[in-house]
Amino acid sequence: MSKISAPAKTLRAYALAAAIGWIAGNIVSPAQAAPVEVAVTQAAAPAFASDRLSVEVTGQGPDVILIPGFASSRDVWRPLAERLSATHRVHLVQLAGFAGEAWTHGDGAFVQPAVDEVARYAKTLNRPAIIGHSMGALTGLLVAQQHPEVVGKLMSVDSLPFFSALYGPTATAETAKPFAEQAAAGILNADAAGYRVQQERTAGGMMRSEAGRAAMVEWSMTSDRHAMASAIRDVMTTDARPGLAAMTTPVWAVYAADADGGVPSAVADGMWAREYAALSGVKLVRVDDSRHFIMNDQPERLGALVDEFLAD
Repeated sequence: MSKISAPAKTLRAYALAAAIGWIAGNIVSPAQAAPVEVAVTQAAAPAFASDRLSVEVTGQGPDVILIPGFASSRDVWRPLAERLSATHRVHLVQLAGFAGEAWTHGDGAFVQPAVDEVARYAKTLNRPAIIGHSMGALTGLLVAQQHPEVVGKLMSVDSLPFFSALYGPTATAETAKPFAEQAAAGILNADAAGYRVQQERTAGGMMRSEAGRAAMVEWSMTSDRHAMASAIRDVMTTDARPGLAAMTTPVWAVYAADADGGVPSAVADGMWAREYAALSGVKLVRVDDSRHFIMNDQPERLGALVDEFLAD
């Protein structure tokens, strides 16, 4: 990798430690063989079954898909989903292998199969809006690139189109491979004894909200280690930037900045502007006083942005 500037090191250290540290503390959850069935809470919701994700449906109105990120439960979106369900039909995705959800794919691919299944589900709806956090946003971005006809609009919450750009502006998927393999091996081979302590420490860097940290740790502890290893390997080597210029789906990229122990605003502004530069018409929105989990740290601010995004 090339020499990295001090501000870039600050952002890289924060985001990389947060993401990989979060993943590295997972305990294996026994996988079940049966496909995951969709939990439907509304009679009009389409039938759907997948071994890559499950979906809860609530509310009535235009369709909105909410996708959580690394090791997260769909419950991370629960308050927003309850708010939106008064005016929208909300589809809460749970990715397989995370937060106790079954994982049956060993060390196989994670991201592209999830993209395929989200796209397959979206095809049963009426051009839904997709809102994703972290890896969930990367999944949504790839769905919009590969299947633009099924997505109405996309909001990316604190997610770059290439995670390993955190290593510096010259990073590529190829140069990131050794780091991705190292991260995956660390997840698979880590001693379980220190997992909870590590996750509790990591949670502080991921969100300011103390109330959300305990749930975040539990989601991580009940995630499948093989799923997490596969996920980080794929995320670190998946570069969605080449597809940005051809995109026609409207995109909002919302990102966090925190002067008190998080990513400084100037660093975050520079990183998001650079990494999304090829995407014509992208709306970049910074949310201050927040770390990675914006929905926990600034729920009212994010809710207002979601309202504006859906009305746009």
